[in-house]
Amino acid sequence: MHGQFGEDGYIQSILEKFKIPYTHSGVVASSLAMDKEISKKIFIKNKINTPKFFVYNYGYKSSTLIKKIQSKLKFPVVIKPLNEGSSVNVFICNKSNLTQKVKSLKDYKKIMIEEFIGGREIQVAIMGNKKLGAIELKPKRAFYDYQAKYNTKAKTKHIIPVDLPNKKLNQVLNIAFKAHKIIGCSGVTRSDFKYFKGRFYLLEINTQPGMTKLSLVPEIASYEGISFLKLIEWILKDASKKK
Repeated sequence: MHGQFGEDGYIQSILEKFKIPYTHSGVVASSLAMDKEISKKIFIKNKINTPKFFVYNYGYKSSTLIKKIQSKLKFPVVIKPLNEGSSVNVFICNKSNLTQKVKSLKDYKKIMIEEFIGGREIQVAIMGNKKLGAIELKPKRAFYDYQAKYNTKAKTKHIIPVDLPNKKLNQVLNIAFKAHKIIGCSGVTRSDFKYFKGRFYLLEINTQPGMTKLSLVPEIASYEGISFLKLIEWILKDASKKK
């Protein structure tokens, strides 16, 4: 389950009430990871590099918003809901299309406006206490959005092993593991990074990573010698610990 109610602690709290084991992270960790504002503040507090941002609540005019962006972030920027999954309603905006895209998200009441970081897209999987591995994405689209994740025609290129020096690869694995721990996650997580000018920027941590034929965690696991069946068996056994 992805998105609101599926990975934000809501269904997890219901399952706990009825003492039903479930996979991946618990109520609190799911809620923290899903709230992009809170999770980013936790990253910053723990010295994990993440793009600059602020939260917009539709409380002032678009002209004022543009001025704030120009002073705090500069264009282009990324706008996104605070609590959606699968890159739903995430847009890269410049000055000319910002107002239109911000209005399209008005039903969310609050949105995040984030510094756009160029560079390479690196994803890291954590499996319990194991730094499972990393994969690089080269989407044909502007970024790894919903279509790139779920549409077989999107033709995102998956690169594994990632072409990074061992020191840098270990660095991004360690950052993902640190994020997994400070948020309080369990089971499997996938952390999304941008790598730009020698620095890793943690965009977010996903507590319910995809399990489709296009999904990254199974691909990383397979490269590390863990079959899809073995991965699912591990996830189910890990879920049973929540009894």
